Amino acid sequence: MDFWPYIGYMASALIIISFAMRNLKLLRWINLLGCALFVIYGVQQWDWPIIITNAAIVCINVYYLFIRKDKAT
Repeated sequence: MDFWPYIGYMASALIIISFAMRNLKLLRWINLLGCALFVIYGVQQWDWPIIITNAAIVCINVYYLFIRKDKAT
């Protein structure tokens, strides 16, 4: 059974859910998880636009969550 499409669907759902968050820190955490799943999905599909875009968003979320903590709340 091919479960990779479900990883992509889960990533999409998490990103959509993240935009419904009122709390910016929670938004970043959920978005980080969704983008990380998209990176995994993109690597499996060997789809560079998905990998590059979501890896960049992961880095942005990590920056605001761990380096500029004052801006993540």
